[in-house]
Amino acid sequence: MTMQQFDVLTIGNAIVDVIAKVNEAFVVRENLVKGSMNLIDEARAEQLYSHMGPATEISGGSAGNTAAGVASFGGLAAYIGKVKDDQLGGIYAHDMKSIGVHFGTAKASDGAATARSFILVTPDGERTMNTYLGACVNLTTADVADDVVQAAKVTYMEGYLYDKPEAKAAFRHAAKVARAAGNLTSITLSDSFCVERHRDDFLDLIRSSIDIVFANESEIKSLYKTDNFDGAAAAIMRDCRLAVLTRSHKGSLVVRGDERVIVPAHPVEKVIDVTGAGDLFAAGFLFGHTRGLPLRQSASLGSLAAAEIISHTGARPEVNLLKLAHDNGLI
Repeated sequence: MTMQQFDVLTIGNAIVDVIAKVNEAFVVRENLVKGSMNLIDEARAEQLYSHMGPATEISGGSAGNTAAGVASFGGLAAYIGKVKDDQLGGIYAHDMKSIGVHFGTAKASDGAATARSFILVTPDGERTMNTYLGACVNLTTADVADDVVQAAKVTYMEGYLYDKPEAKAAFRHAAKVARAAGNLTSITLSDSFCVERHRDDFLDLIRSSIDIVFANESEIKSLYKTDNFDGAAAAIMRDCRLAVLTRSHKGSLVVRGDERVIVPAHPVEKVIDVTGAGDLFAAGFLFGHTRGLPLRQSASLGSLAAAEIISHTGARPEVNLLKLAHDNGLI
């Protein structure tokens, strides 16, 4: 059987998002750093859940959100991520397949439960994430399906997954297989705290194995240990072929060699929840890029997708992004 060709394969932490609206006092009372991503254990997960109010459960995870976005644009997406063979794991697999994303990673039969992230959204739309990683961090090279990597125009890897040696090995294996097949590789730096933990490894991976880097302003400045965004943008230009740098309401900067493309943020009437904004920006950009669209048009698709996501709760599109792009004259 011939493997279906994919536009984008994403590899990351398979996490069920548990989203709740909270006030500023809740964040303070729980001793959380607003806007950060905190790793928690199972006991803390149960404690937080008991303190939270009503919540919405949605299959998420950064790379999973990107795959969902690509599919909503009409692209062919695949996903590699680890869940347990439990109730949440079954829900996650069903959700991915129901939106047209190829998801064939074998479920773990024992060990930690399927991961979940408690996402606390304050009235200003900022989100504070508290993540129990559970089964998802147990992804290894054995879970990387070489035929799927070979079939994907771009393999996009999530920095959040990079905490274990087995995951690092899986990243490098996927990059090697993709490059050998003549395909592109990509990474999202995910979080400034993630960059702090893995700066040297990330730089080595980017310089040796990555074609496209996605980062927000704080992540790229952290990578190069500078407070100067322009300096960080100049540095990444020397280290990879293409970098896509998002700056929230300031829009985005795409750099390729000496080329610099600045794209404004797509207007949003009201910011409800910024969870997944970067994930969906990557989806829009990669959808355009795999179709050979100009950098400006690809970044505009990213901005549109990010604007749709932050206008509602949850990190998966609530409208068809391809239709939205047509309606806005971007395709």
